[in-house]
Amino acid sequence: MAHHSHQSPFEEQAFSQLERQIDRRRFLTRTSLGLGALALGSLLNPASVLARATGQAASGSQKGLPGLPHFAPKAKRVVYLFQSGGPSQFETFDYKPQLYELFGQELPDSVRKGQRLTGMSVSQASLPIAPSLYKFAPYGQSQTWVSELMPYTAEVVDELCFVKSMFTEQINHDPAITFFQTGHQLPGRPSIGAWVSYGLGSDNENLPTFITLISKYGGGQPLYARLWGNGFLPTQHQGVLFRSGKDPVLFLNNPENYDGQDRARMLAYLRQLNQIQYDTYGDPEITARIAQYEMAFRMQTSVPEVTDLSDEPDYIFDLYGEDSRDPGSYAANCLLARRLLEKGVKFVQLYQRGWDHHIGLPGGIKNHCKMTDQPTAALIKDLKQRGMLEDTLVIWGGEFGRTVYSQGKLTPTNYGRDHHPRCFTMWMAGAGIKTGMTYGQTDDFSYNIVENPVHVHDFHATLLHLMGIDHERLTFRHQGRRFRLTDVHGKVVHDLLA
Repeated sequence: MAHHSHQSPFEEQAFSQLERQIDRRRFLTRTSLGLGALALGSLLNPASVLARATGQAASGSQKGLPGLPHFAPKAKRVVYLFQSGGPSQFETFDYKPQLYELFGQELPDSVRKGQRLTGMSVSQASLPIAPSLYKFAPYGQSQTWVSELMPYTAEVVDELCFVKSMFTEQINHDPAITFFQTGHQLPGRPSIGAWVSYGLGSDNENLPTFITLISKYGGGQPLYARLWGNGFLPTQHQGVLFRSGKDPVLFLNNPENYDGQDRARMLAYLRQLNQIQYDTYGDPEITARIAQYEMAFRMQTSVPEVTDLSDEPDYIFDLYGEDSRDPGSYAANCLLARRLLEKGVKFVQLYQRGWDHHIGLPGGIKNHCKMTDQPTAALIKDLKQRGMLEDTLVIWGGEFGRTVYSQGKLTPTNYGRDHHPRCFTMWMAGAGIKTGMTYGQTDDFSYNIVENPVHVHDFHATLLHLMGIDHERLTFRHQGRRFRLTDVHGKVVHDLLA
């Protein structure tokens, strides 16, 4: 592309006038300390841009904090398949055969123990026990029990580590999802991917470190940008949302009939203005903004390339299922996630909504399993056949589980389940995780944990540990105190580690 480095006399005079308006001593102090120039003028050699700003070698990647990782990581990258809405453990992975004899009986007080219910079932006159309508069988060498709704996941159980004793404190969707994604139930904290980006930096200068994909089918609870936001971290660490359709990233493509020939020149001038602003006020968000403009410029080439699935062979589409040819579907997003991971994206957050089955659960969860089971298992198989599973952490799970009792009317063929934060199932696979393992145990009603509880903060601590981060040492000072993803809690669950 054409690159114009000259300035007109008028432009030179304008910049000189701006510089003269700055207190000379402050300007010299700022620049002498090396806080200056991010040279967007070097867009034709972008590897040097962030390097010059940070004093790092132009290695083609944006490094993280000094001293990180704290120790050798097992995982180089993460793909988190978040099943929003709260998948029922009873119809997926937590097999409770003894419940069939208790169909329709009242949940014993000795099991509930006075624990709170949501506003949706607290006024029910009865809490009748609802066994799963679906059959289970043991699979793999590990003989892991899996529902008939998950036949493809059943094929890869020996790669998975099931945690059946997850628990959280949040009983409603929004605070529960916010808690899982940011370590706090209230908005304002950085998301997991933002912390990882802040601590470890990037492995690809042409794509964001942290990318979010939201499947277009599913409905259900809304997802807010704060779930992949940067909180109080610098803004370049927020997740970049990729949408389905011809414009995966909004406002990235050039307007119609614009060839973009003067884009580099415009950005160079904008950089100069921002640099003067930074030298005046010292606000790090100004350099963050420059870095984002820079990334957006490079993404004009890299994003269309990585999101174009047309170069994938037919056998890959067959592996992920027919839906993988439909951009924005869960299957297509699983395939896109693999492509992003291959390109060096460090954290891919994929959301599938619609698991919130308060009524009509048997039909609703069957549809959702059909939509997600094959592509989820395909991602595991695909990563393995490419030699990537050994250093990629794959996570599957929602924000809480479901109740053993039926919400609303219970019949032999239909029932619903309310939110249940006290115990639910997630699984992990890949880098540094034990394979073919089930950890933790719930009681006969999957209502309380009887062995090896794992809290959300423990899950976060373990995730960071696999990426070579001591969760107690990755902190950021904000409003007079140091914050971290795990707040003041959390311990690494070493029993899950290979």
